[in-house]
Amino acid sequence: MGASMTKARSVETARRSPDDPTVPTATLRTTPIAHGAPIPERDEVGLLKFQAPEVVFGHDSLAEAGHATARLGGQRPLVVTDPGIIEAGWLDELIMHLREAGLRPSVWSQVSPNPKDHEIRAAHEHYCATGSDVIVALGGGSCIDAAKGVAVLSSNDGDILSFAGLDKVRNPIPPTVMIPTTSGTGADVSQFCIVTDTARSVKVTMIGRALVPDVSITDPRLLSTMPDDLGASTGLDALTHGVEAFVSLAHNPLTDMHALAAVRLVTGNLQQMVSRQAEQARQQMAQASLNAGLAFTNAILGATHAMSHQVGGLLDAPHGLINGVLLPHVIRFNARAAPERFVDLALAAGLPAHGMPGLEAAELLAERVRALADEVGVPKGLRALGVTEEQLPEMAQGTLDDACLTTNPRSSSAAEIESLFRAAL
Repeated sequence: MGASMTKARSVETARRSPDDPTVPTATLRTTPIAHGAPIPERDEVGLLKFQAPEVVFGHDSLAEAGHATARLGGQRPLVVTDPGIIEAGWLDELIMHLREAGLRPSVWSQVSPNPKDHEIRAAHEHYCATGSDVIVALGGGSCIDAAKGVAVLSSNDGDILSFAGLDKVRNPIPPTVMIPTTSGTGADVSQFCIVTDTARSVKVTMIGRALVPDVSITDPRLLSTMPDDLGASTGLDALTHGVEAFVSLAHNPLTDMHALAAVRLVTGNLQQMVSRQAEQARQQMAQASLNAGLAFTNAILGATHAMSHQVGGLLDAPHGLINGVLLPHVIRFNARAAPERFVDLALAAGLPAHGMPGLEAAELLAERVRALADEVGVPKGLRALGVTEEQLPEMAQGTLDDACLTTNPRSSSAAEIESLFRAAL
């Protein structure tokens, strides 16, 4: 996921339901934490909501797509996908299930990685021209975000970029069914939609309850045609979601259990899935993606994502790959503000951290993340992805304005963020 939303810095920000603006769905403390200070206890809240779609999970669950879509009341689903998914044969299977349910689907497949604003505008025109009334996404996070963008435009006036920010989507969107084919983005269960502003080479984020899909269908079979490099990238994205959600200022007991499960599953199965050593690893990574998505959509994220969005926006580089490079550095940085949280994370990653001081556990975890990145072929530094020293000040400034930094457990200056980028070069 990506963001370019100016963050509030010294207020309590309540996320509110789009259908009832008087009901806060969660409260995030955005007051900066002093450098090196321990993370404060979370404020007590009178009401805690955990946002999630209906989840269908398991082998051959793609067969449920027709029934699930028909139950939502539509007759003409628009299927948003990409050429790779079509080539793999999954679109044909999905169309068969939709037609068996009496539906009349149309297809839009002109979606690229890091979906672009103009692609979403074109897909929306197709949605209108075909009289579509429900949206089904089949693909990775890019296809799912593109589908969400189409849904936003179908019921809200304005350009897709005008909805960047928090709860800017005021009108209910059409029913949505999301079917992920990768193991990490979590877009199928999240309240986020990420779009590339091509004029500014920046990723922008829409956040809001209205964007949570109606149904998420995860069929681990669909991961079998995922290229190994994409599996590595999306898997590291899921790991980053788990780590950042667990130390986020907005974490809670419900998000914690999903975050720790994601860390355990990714560290235990990603390398085996990428190297195709074990069939079971694919199902475990599908579950890891789901756990991580449920964690971060409710707890939000942190500095790794805030920084990653800047690199991805400038270079159109794979998001999870960037996370894999940055995460060890951010773990060390954040550990000074929330050391005790990293003990549980290290234990979830299978590390011998019982009774260990938090800073030592964080170092073990950082080393484990880097080792895993090495195992799945991630470059050692950002320079290998095309980042230059001259770009660091601009990226550091952009990071400070990124929404994900709001819930990072440690506040940071532009100079500190620039130092993190430089360490990751």
